[in-house]
Amino acid sequence: MELYQDIRDGVTALCAEFPGEYWRKLDANSEYADKFVAELTSSGYLAALIPEEYGGSGLGVAAAGVILEEISRSGGHPGACHAQMYTMGTILRHGSAEQKAHYLPQIANGSLRLQAFGVTEPAAGTDTTSIKTFARREGDKYIVNGQKIWISRAEHSDLLLLLARTTLKDQVSKKTDGLSVFLVDMKQALGNGLTIHPIQTMMNHHTTELFFDDLEVPASSMIGEEGKGFRYILDSMNVERTLIAFECIGDCKFFIERASSYANDRKVFGRPIGSNQGIQFPIARAYAEMRAAELMTHEAARLFDAGERCGAEANMAKMLAADASLHAGDTCLQTHGGYGFAKEFDIERKFRETRLYQVAPISTNLILSFIGEHVLGMQRSF
Repeated sequence: MELYQDIRDGVTALCAEFPGEYWRKLDANSEYADKFVAELTSSGYLAALIPEEYGGSGLGVAAAGVILEEISRSGGHPGACHAQMYTMGTILRHGSAEQKAHYLPQIANGSLRLQAFGVTEPAAGTDTTSIKTFARREGDKYIVNGQKIWISRAEHSDLLLLLARTTLKDQVSKKTDGLSVFLVDMKQALGNGLTIHPIQTMMNHHTTELFFDDLEVPASSMIGEEGKGFRYILDSMNVERTLIAFECIGDCKFFIERASSYANDRKVFGRPIGSNQGIQFPIARAYAEMRAAELMTHEAARLFDAGERCGAEANMAKMLAADASLHAGDTCLQTHGGYGFAKEFDIERKFRETRLYQVAPISTNLILSFIGEHVLGMQRSF
C-alpha cells in the first residue's frame, strides 16, 4: 500500500543521511537524535498535521503515519519525534484560537519542541481516570502536585501536554469527569516545581519520571474547559495508537525486506536458504500479517481524518500492527541465525524497539478488553 509516494520518497532520501551506524551510536550511548529531529523539522515533516495558516502542511493522520512508517522502514527510530504528531489531536481540535496562534507557528518552525505527553502514573497505569496528579485553581493560575511515569522525551521537549485532575475522582458523578489538560512550559517549570528523573530501559527511548511539587501553571495554559480533559485527550490517544501502528508497519517492512534479501543471498548446503519452506513460509506469513494490519491502520487514519468515531479501529490497528512487527522481527532474527544478534545488522536493535509496542502506549490485553466490552457488548472484564 504505497500511498503518498512523494512523501515516502522524500523521507527515504532524508533517512539515507542517517544510516544504521548513526542509530547504533545513539543506542550505545543513550543519546537523543537531535540532528535527525532537527532535519525532520527543517524539512517540514514534523509539521505535517499543523494547518498551513500556522506554518504547517495541513495534512491528515494518514500522511503523518506514512512519514513515521518510512522512518521505521529505513532502520531509524521514530520514537524520537512521534509525540509532536499525536499531541496535535488534542491541540488542533480543542485548543483555543489564541493558543494555536501562539504555539503552532513556533512548533512548526522548530523554535518550540512538543515531544512530551504526560498521562501515565505509577499507581494508575492504563487506568487513566484513576490518576492522582492534581491541579488546584488559585486565581489566574493552577498549582500542580503529583507524579508521572514513562514520560518519554521530557528532557528534550519545550512543552508538555499534561493531564491532571481538577476535581477528585470521588467528587464526580462520572469517573471521566474532573480531568483537565494543560500545555506546560517545561523550561519554565524545571526547577520551579518540576523535577525530571531519567529511567534506563532496554531500548533508547529517553523515558523519564516527572515529579510536580507546587508547580504553578497559568490558567491560560488549560486546553478547553476545566473537567472535560478526558474527552480531549482521547483524540490524542486515538492518533497515538494509529501512528504507532504505522511505525510497526514500517518495522514489519524493515524486517521482511532484510529477511527476504538474506534468505536469497545466504547459501547453505549449496543453495539459498530461502528455497527451504522452513525459511520461506514464516517470511511469507509475516508479509500477509503485515498487509492485513496495514489495511486496518489506514482505515483508522481515514476515520479520524473524516471526524468519525475511530476508537475501535485505532486500538485494533495498534494491536494487529504490533503483533505483526513482533512476529516479523522474530522471523528476521531466526532467518539470520547468529548474525541477527550482531549489532552491526541493526536487527536486534529494531527488535528491541518494536517489542515495546506490545506494552505501550496500551497493552494488548487492554485492547482485547476494549473490543470485548465496547465492540462485542460483553461484560466488563476488570
